[in-house]
Amino acid sequence: MAPKRSERLRHALSAALIALACLLAPCGTLAAWAAYDLADTSRYVTTMAPLAGDPAVRDAVADTVGDGIMEQVDDRGDVRPLRGTVRPFVHDAVHSFTGTEAFRLAWDSGNRAVHDAVLRALHDESDGDVTVDLAPVTAQVKRQLAVDHVPFANRIPVEHTEVSVLPAREVDRLRKGFHVLEVAGFWLPVAAVVFAVTGIAVAACRRRAVTATALGTALGGALLALAVTIGRHLTLADLPDETQQPAAGAVYDALTATLRQACWLLIALGLTVALTAWLAGRFAPRRGAKPRRGAGRRRSAAPPRGATSQDEAADASPDLQRSP
Repeated sequence: MAPKRSERLRHALSAALIALACLLAPCGTLAAWAAYDLADTSRYVTTMAPLAGDPAVRDAVADTVGDGIMEQVDDRGDVRPLRGTVRPFVHDAVHSFTGTEAFRLAWDSGNRAVHDAVLRALHDESDGDVTVDLAPVTAQVKRQLAVDHVPFANRIPVEHTEVSVLPAREVDRLRKGFHVLEVAGFWLPVAAVVFAVTGIAVAACRRRAVTATALGTALGGALLALAVTIGRHLTLADLPDETQQPAAGAVYDALTATLRQACWLLIALGLTVALTAWLAGRFAPRRGAKPRRGAGRRRSAAPPRGATSQDEAADASPDLQRSP
């Protein structure tokens, strides 16, 4: 009774540890992606850089900047009657600018400035809105336009303009969540590995434990990929302007590219380990295997060594007696 009870206890403990490991694997992947991939300014700028050439993003920038220019046009009464004529021209001019090297430089510089400002606010304890000074970005764009020999580029004014990026009421909430992600991004993957190794070590049948851990890891990766897809749908559905959905979808896909790769890595790794464990168990020689029927019959049919010598001696004795 004692060995059976001990084996049941090992089964239960192994199953609980493996279940925890499989649950923590996708959660740790998500936390590590948010804490270490999104929080790295260089990676963020590199990830966002190709979007400067995305048609949906260029259209969204042209619409946003064009609307801002048209608001200034509305403030001038002498130009307001020409709004219908000016608007297409402004949109085409801004859209043409989004295909230049100056726009790509402004895009990278703006993303770097915004990311640095938000990251600095998350690490500091200061209150207030998160703002970005556009003067450095404007200066870089001005220099690039001068290099491209754009007329009147040197006359572009470089003024310190503070643009609000994040309201103060959101900073404290995001700061707490970011600190939690920093801790969870390191300890959740470590805990998942420790639980998985311990669960396999205490299991009565380690091959089955390895297979269960691998399949659970693959399932966790698949569920995380499904969650990323659902999150994309919900994010785009919450946008008030449907015309901005293609650009927002492109940004979402770019930011979650590393996370989706991690999901596929979990799925591929889990299925590979599970298949390897199954093949090893199927083709490995079994202990205590019974001999085949034919081999037993052949051994039983063979006469004993001593009896064979006596029979030969008996067969040979008449010949010896007849010999003179």
